[in-house]
Amino acid sequence: MQIVQINNAADAAEAMQEIGVTRRGAEIMAEKALFQAIRLERVDTRAANILKQAMLSQGAEAAVSAATINLAAPYTDVLVLATVAQLRRAIPRLKEQPWGLKAVAGELEAYIDGVMAGK
Repeated sequence: MQIVQINNAADAAEAMQEIGVTRRGAEIMAEKALFQAIRLERVDTRAANILKQAMLSQGAEAAVSAATINLAAPYTDVLVLATVAQLRRAIPRLKEQPWGLKAVAGELEAYIDGVMAGK
């Protein structure tokens, strides 16, 4: 047995090709193969609560400070834990939200586009 770490879209494509996945299958699964841990700094706590719910609705996660749920602090850092596919599905929902989430959605979109382009 050998463990092979998949770090980017090229690695995922290569691994799928090596095991005989069809081209179409690889296209479908590529964004599911890439797990991301992304730290967002100084997110409005109201936005962080919405962001967490958006991630959970996609089967992903967002870790926030304990002060987020009751808005005890104005800002929190957020650790988003998701596949590229989960992020892509959450972005349209985030673009509809207030408190800076449109900008967060744009930054996440640019980030995952870079991941998929191998940047």
